[in-house]
Amino acid sequence: MADESPEKQYCYVHPDRETLLRCNRCERPMCTSCAVLTPTGYRCRECVRGQQKIFDTARWWDYPLTVLTAGGLAVLGSLVAGWVGFFIIFIAPIVGTIIAEAVRFVVRKRRSRRLPLVAAGAALVGSLLRVIISLVVLLLSNAGVGAGLLGLLWPTVFAILVTSTVYYRLKGIRI
Repeated sequence: MADESPEKQYCYVHPDRETLLRCNRCERPMCTSCAVLTPTGYRCRECVRGQQKIFDTARWWDYPLTVLTAGGLAVLGSLVAGWVGFFIIFIAPIVGTIIAEAVRFVVRKRRSRRLPLVAAGAALVGSLLRVIISLVVLLLSNAGVGAGLLGLLWPTVFAILVTSTVYYRLKGIRI
């Protein structure tokens, strides 16, 4: 019987590591620390990175549209939510969902890794605009700073809830 042992292979990134694992797309030998487990098997990092670029479909104009949509709707939502007090914790996730779906509609469902961050940032700035204006007026008036700061609690809670909802809805994470 002849010795039919396979030829020794070494990782293409780490030439000192012997391996039997190959990328199922480009067939390059790779060690376990370089391998990425995908639903179709193990692939090298370059093949995974190349595949991910296909899913980045956003155009440059989607970012300003996202800022205008998310920021504008957050300002409107914070103005409306200013009258409800405690019930803001129920209204803010709904407003966040509306903002996320409006952004998704405006950019025609194109995707990008940065788009959820841009939308969440614009929603945060838009929803905190009321808080910032109220804080400036409060500091300039010097009347009842303690009570005035307590009045900023619910708009701040609104901003946090809206921002997190927009981010997670656009990121694709469902809770």
